Amino acid sequence: MTPRSWLFVPGDRPDRISKAFASGTDAVIVDLEDAVLPQNKPQARAELAALNCTPLSASSQLWVRINPLDTPDAQLDLSAALPKGPTGVVLPKAQSVAAIVELGQRLSKLENAAGRAVGEIKILPIVTETPQAIFALGSYADGNPRLAGLTWGAEDLSAAVGATTARDERGAFTPLYELARSLCLAAAAAASVAPVETIYPAYQDSQGLRTYAQKGRRDGFQGMLAIHPTQVPVINEVFTPTADEIAYSERVVAAFESNPGRGALALDGKMLDAPHLKQAKRLLAWRDRLKLC
Repeated sequence: MTPRSWLFVPGDRPDRISKAFASGTDAVIVDLEDAVLPQNKPQARAELAALNCTPLSASSQLWVRINPLDTPDAQLDLSAALPKGPTGVVLPKAQSVAAIVELGQRLSKLENAAGRAVGEIKILPIVTETPQAIFALGSYADGNPRLAGLTWGAEDLSAAVGATTARDERGAFTPLYELARSLCLAAAAAASVAPVETIYPAYQDSQGLRTYAQKGRRDGFQGMLAIHPTQVPVINEVFTPTADEIAYSERVVAAFESNPGRGALALDGKMLDAPHLKQAKRLLAWRDRLKLC
C-alpha cells in the first residue's frame, strides 16, 4: 500500500538512518541526491551498501532517492540500492512517463541479474521539479505498473524559473506552485495512483505541519513527505481515516447496497449519488490497505 509518511534521511548519515526507521514512519527514503554533497556521494552509497536493512525494514518500507537519470551517479545509486531489497526508488527531476520507462528498464536488468522478480521494485517520481515536467504531467495517465504514486516539489522548480521564493508573505505557495500541486493531484488521479504531498520545511512548527497536512488530505493527497522524525506522528495521524469517517462511509455503502438500482438516495438529510459512493468505497479501501501494513 502507499505509505502515509515518507521520511527523508541523508544517505551519508547512517546514525540517522537507524533513527528514521525507529520513528514510526511508513517509509524511509535514504537520500542519495540533494541531501548529500557531490564529494560525499560515494560514501553515501557505501553506507547504504553496508546497511543491515533486515531488522530495520520490518515495520517501515525502504526507499532510495537516486540522482537524476541523466547523471552518472544514477546507475551507481541503483547498483548500491538493489542488494538492499528496497520497496522502491524515488526518482527526482522526472520529466515525463518516459523517465519511468527508462528507469524501469534499468531496474529490470538489475532485478534479472539479482534473481528478483522483474517489476518488483516500484517508483515514486517527483514530477514538478522542472518547467518542462509541468507540461508533461498528463503523460502519466498512460499508466506504468511500477508507478507507486506521484509526488511534487517546489524548491527545484523555484530555482529553475528564477523565483526568489515559492511562497508569499503569509507562507502560502504562489500561483505557479499551487498549479504544480494541483496538476500533480490530477495526474495521479488520471494514472490511478496515490498522490503524495510535498514536505513542510518548518519542522519545528507542529501546528503549521498539522494544518498543512490536513489541507493535503482534504484535497485528495494520501500521504506526505517528511524531513524530520518529529513530523512523522502528525502525518500518520492526519492521513489515517478517523473512526467517524469509516463509520459514515460504511453507512453510505450499505445504503446503496440496500437500494439496488437507485442512482441517488438520501442519508442524514443529504442527497447522495455516484460520486459519494465512489468516495466512500475509496476511503474504505484505503482503511483496508492500512490494516495490511
